[in-house]
Amino acid sequence: MAQPQRKILVTSALPYANGSIHLGHMLEHIQTDIWVRFQKLRGNLCTAVCADDAHGTAIMIKAEQNGITPEQLIDGVREEHMADFKDFGIGYDNYYSTHSPENREFAELIYKACRDNGKIAVRSITQAYDPEKEMFLADRFIKGTCPKCKAEDQYGDNCEVCSATYTPMEMINPRSVYSGATPVEKSSDHYFFKLPEFQEFLQQWTRSGTLQDQVANKLAEWLDSGLQEWDISRDAPYFGFEIPDAPGKYFYVWLDAPIGYMASFKNLCDRTEGLEFDEYWNKDSKAELYHFIGKDIINFHALFWPAMLDCAGFRTPTAVNAHGYVTVDGEKMSKSRGTFIKARTYLNHLDPQYLRYYFAAKLNSRVDDIDLNLGDFVQRVNSDVVGKVVNIASRTASFINKKFDGQLQPTPAQETMIQEFVDAGDLIAELYETREYGKAMREIMRLADIANTYIADEEPWVKAKNEETLPQVQEICTVALNMFAILATYLKPVLPGMVADAEAFLNKELTWDNRSELLFGKTVNKFQALMARIEAPQIEAMIEEGKTEAAAEAQAKEQAAPTEETELSKEPIADEISFDDFAKVDLRIAKIAKAEHVEKANKLLKLTLDLGGETRTVFSGIKSAYKPEDLEGKLTIMVANLAPRKMKFGLSEGMVLAAGPGGEEIYLLEPHEGAKPGQRVM
Repeated sequence: MAQPQRKILVTSALPYANGSIHLGHMLEHIQTDIWVRFQKLRGNLCTAVCADDAHGTAIMIKAEQNGITPEQLIDGVREEHMADFKDFGIGYDNYYSTHSPENREFAELIYKACRDNGKIAVRSITQAYDPEKEMFLADRFIKGTCPKCKAEDQYGDNCEVCSATYTPMEMINPRSVYSGATPVEKSSDHYFFKLPEFQEFLQQWTRSGTLQDQVANKLAEWLDSGLQEWDISRDAPYFGFEIPDAPGKYFYVWLDAPIGYMASFKNLCDRTEGLEFDEYWNKDSKAELYHFIGKDIINFHALFWPAMLDCAGFRTPTAVNAHGYVTVDGEKMSKSRGTFIKARTYLNHLDPQYLRYYFAAKLNSRVDDIDLNLGDFVQRVNSDVVGKVVNIASRTASFINKKFDGQLQPTPAQETMIQEFVDAGDLIAELYETREYGKAMREIMRLADIANTYIADEEPWVKAKNEETLPQVQEICTVALNMFAILATYLKPVLPGMVADAEAFLNKELTWDNRSELLFGKTVNKFQALMARIEAPQIEAMIEEGKTEAAAEAQAKEQAAPTEETELSKEPIADEISFDDFAKVDLRIAKIAKAEHVEKANKLLKLTLDLGGETRTVFSGIKSAYKPEDLEGKLTIMVANLAPRKMKFGLSEGMVLAAGPGGEEIYLLEPHEGAKPGQRVM
């Protein structure tokens, strides 16, 4: 029985217009797209919108570095993002930008409503200021040494090593990430949203069933400790919208980013007959509104955003659905290992539907991290999608095509078995609705196992050899292809491309409500292969391309922003050398007897190396990857006959060997077990 049509608006978090889409992003957009496609398959009026998050200092600086305007930068990135999503089968009804007239209009409207309701405060604050770039610095654009644990290369607000919090001016050797200059303190007026005045509203709203229990419990900790006013302004220069009646002050990017959901939908409404903005965003709206987001931005979507909407007279979300992070092979995505995989890099080697299925098979309604285990990825896709589902059609279609001119039997005797597949749709629908995709995939594969067992038991390939049993072949294949059609219906939100091909073969548009309209007596078209197996070389090639991209990015970054260390070695790559020249390089095992910070050096550590009785001092650019105390006592490999080099920090008497794209991913070469200081490396 058909359900009443629901009106649903769905959004995904806005990708930042400062870089490429990677597989971490794709988890969210695939999760969203599956849910949206399911709702549409059920006959609901479900609209999905998204946009690029196009404002902020980072975009302004990157555009400046590239010699283009911020508008040119965000337009180019948006085209790239849209192409990636399209090729992954992500079907947004509108993909827009926060740098739009609609977003400016709504940002100003919401701000003015909050201001007129007395929920905006203005006061002077002291901030870190880059005297060379002549701009205020957000904490994330300041790096230095943690004042508590002395960890290097930490952000200006908290330490990722010891979790200490502090101000940028409390750091040791703070520096601007843009110019390298030491920040100074400077005061200016800032605008604040009075979030504490929404304490009672948020305590009720966060426990209203709108959020997952894990999220609501976390927010309760913040609410119990007391909310702080939210700084919603930034000083010029800044790429964004200027605050009304506040020259030189701009809306903080996180104020207008969620408003981008409204702007994208309004842009679509203005172009779509029958789609009314107010019907979805009015305070008394009966429509449903769902946000899909990552767990790292919960505070913006579950505290600031609903409070602003309520203050400005708009409805709040029906639900905010948070997900976890993506790891690869059990570890954080890594550029040096090639596992920080861009969407386009993946698409260069693999069918996007493989990843759609794998993520679906692992997703649930909780805020759990998802591990992309590449070995399991290959095995599961090949086994489930190709070996089970597609196999049902490929094993039986040829008999129908060759023996019966594509004609299915009018009245097979196995309607009871087929009815089990039809009835399973109610449970699978509930699992999709509640975002328990993994359980839905397991139920679908349980049914696929039943179908494959039926085919194996009936052995149509044997019966096809005998004229007397040939009619049984038509019945077996008719039953199997009806089961396949129902399974394809259930997989349509996950594998839209494969199912479109299946629909062409079956001569039927598959919808949730017509799954009980069986294909008895119908004619099917010639069967074409629906999906190929993943081969290991495809994975290997993808990883290698990821490594190559990472190396190229690291080199470009180094060339674009040289530091005091890279200034010392700007010579181009040397001409080709002979083996005799190479043989002159004397590589020796060295023990790191002592490692020290170098004052006023961003990347250098001073190493005292023991070569088995002889001591050398070497300055090495590995500070971002190693703490001095962790290096002492380690064995490494050095170029022992490199001529001493005078640096502004002292005399460097050799070079230690390391590899990696830079930053935290620099790895000292280590010798074999049992090596001794002073031994030569052959």
